[in-house]
Amino acid sequence: MFFSVSICSSAALSLPLRCNAKISSPRVDVAADAFPSFLPREMHTIQDPSARKFAMRIQRLPVPVRFSENPIMSSCVKPMVQSKETPVVLLHGFDSSCLEWRYVLPLLEESGIETWAIDILGWGFSDLEKLPPCNVVSKRDHFYQFWKCYIRRPMTLVGPSLGSAVAIDFAVNYPEAVEKLVLIGASVYAEGTGKLATLPRSVAYAGVNLLKSFPLRLYATYLTFTNISFSASLDWTNVGRLHCLLPWWNDATVDFMTSGGYNVSPLIGKVKQKTLIIWGENDRIISNKFAVQLHCELPDATIRQIPHCGHLPHLERPDSTIKLIVEFVQREEAKQLNPYAAQVSRLN
Repeated sequence: MFFSVSICSSAALSLPLRCNAKISSPRVDVAADAFPSFLPREMHTIQDPSARKFAMRIQRLPVPVRFSENPIMSSCVKPMVQSKETPVVLLHGFDSSCLEWRYVLPLLEESGIETWAIDILGWGFSDLEKLPPCNVVSKRDHFYQFWKCYIRRPMTLVGPSLGSAVAIDFAVNYPEAVEKLVLIGASVYAEGTGKLATLPRSVAYAGVNLLKSFPLRLYATYLTFTNISFSASLDWTNVGRLHCLLPWWNDATVDFMTSGGYNVSPLIGKVKQKTLIIWGENDRIISNKFAVQLHCELPDATIRQIPHCGHLPHLERPDSTIKLIVEFVQREEAKQLNPYAAQVSRLN
């Protein structure tokens, strides 16, 4: 969630595997006022009411992929609102989970927007007991198969931090699946995982153990946000590291780190979709100069800054974030419905 990593551009996989569109959602093992059984038991210690309520909606759906013999039971939050308009799909940042969207997703649904939150392969709460590869190509392939199985129409894809790199990589490789992009505090200029990719595996495992440690995560929370209380910092840190407590997290994270990670800077100029860039005014993780650079390099982008806000506006300033996203989505849809209005807008 809090650490900047980059993107490796790879050729898209041509997948012969067909997804059965009739796959039904498996029964979610959730009793009344209980959490899904696959979540770590530490979920019960979380204080944030929004996180607790949101966690009850997390479920796993089967996603067939060519690099795994069996479908991957993939964690996500499905929409409560069904719409004929473009759905919004929320990714998360580096080493995080769909719990990042505990404040914004319900607000998007209140606005009448069909909204998904999806865990990127290797992070979040998917069942990875039989560990698949967790490199960039596998992450992209898994997300495409998820989209093809369950969403099946062009989407507005939202990516925060490293999730912006995931979104750009996906939009360039599968343009038919992405209608618009929203990039939040985008980490898109790092050159992969750098020297971490060359570490001996024993050293890499020591590094990921440090990565999930509470003191390091708490310090990352301090850097990420500008105006939250110490008690909230403690609770948000626990929310942010819940997925690290799953038994396969170490292996999946080492696999990603040693694979080279994301390096999408060569892909930025190839993005065809209209894009909204959102940045926190007081971002201490990714410099605002990269927001300006990204705005200049994207062919069709708008940039908006949220004042008094750090690296993750969707957590720190959800009301401001939701307003920008809804305006972006609905304005573009209104233009499509009324070409004359769009023409007048261009003239103005």
